[in-house]
Amino acid sequence: MLHHNLRLPRRGRQTEAGTLDLSLAHATKLKAISEAKVKTNKIDSDVLAMLLYADLIPEAHMIRPEMRGPRDLMRTRLRLVQKCASCKNSIERLLEKFNLHDVTELDELYRLQAACHEAQIELLQDQIKTLEAALHPYLIPNADIQRLLWIPGIGKVNAFTLYTEIDGIERFPSARQFFSYCRLVPGAANSGGRTRHRSGSKQGNRYLKLAFGHAGVRAMQYYPEIRAFYRAKRRKKPERIARTLVALEIARIVYHVLSKHEDFNGLFKGAPLSRTKQSRWPRLASPAA
Repeated sequence: MLHHNLRLPRRGRQTEAGTLDLSLAHATKLKAISEAKVKTNKIDSDVLAMLLYADLIPEAHMIRPEMRGPRDLMRTRLRLVQKCASCKNSIERLLEKFNLHDVTELDELYRLQAACHEAQIELLQDQIKTLEAALHPYLIPNADIQRLLWIPGIGKVNAFTLYTEIDGIERFPSARQFFSYCRLVPGAANSGGRTRHRSGSKQGNRYLKLAFGHAGVRAMQYYPEIRAFYRAKRRKKPERIARTLVALEIARIVYHVLSKHEDFNGLFKGAPLSRTKQSRWPRLASPAA
């Protein structure tokens, strides 16, 4: 993180009052123009200062201060969910080890192991509910959150994740750039007039990719039209790609709803959906309510 007086602050948090003009360098892009055999703090700081003076620092997006707290809280929630899933998997592996179906059938010491995992699961679930409840006053009344809640496959948690991770759809000039940031399109390596696409790109936002992936699965479960779209793609492509294409269409809807500040029109690929969501909490009567 750099500021435009060419002196690096020791504590970045002290600069949020507006006393310094900060630049958040994009680490991946910066590496291409600041590579060196000898790398020390002094050499790196000199190189960064020269690049900043020449306006050659590739900048990354810096989240708005008011959004940082909700976003970090949602990421903490995800880590708690992953820990909870790990505890459940440990119990399943314990039962599988002895070919049993119930924890009560285990020997005493193994029952103790399972009890420890169950206690952790209960604690983690309580903490997850606490984090979600803390975000309700900040996010439920938000108009963009309400618009997201009416889109197929997007529930309360996904809406919170999408809103906090996107941090303003206006920073994406086109839908294609938004899809790329969400890791929903293959990467490309262009050289000598040739284009090579590659999958599994690690650039972009992994939390958005995960959220849209979950939304796609839920949409296929509850909407016959979306399920038919998935099956049509599945006949020609691998399952992983077919699921990503469904997630891509959900992301397309999200982009247009947020960028145009319009309610979801109930269409998928130009055709009306046979099901609509009900007006009940957390969905308000209308997104503008």
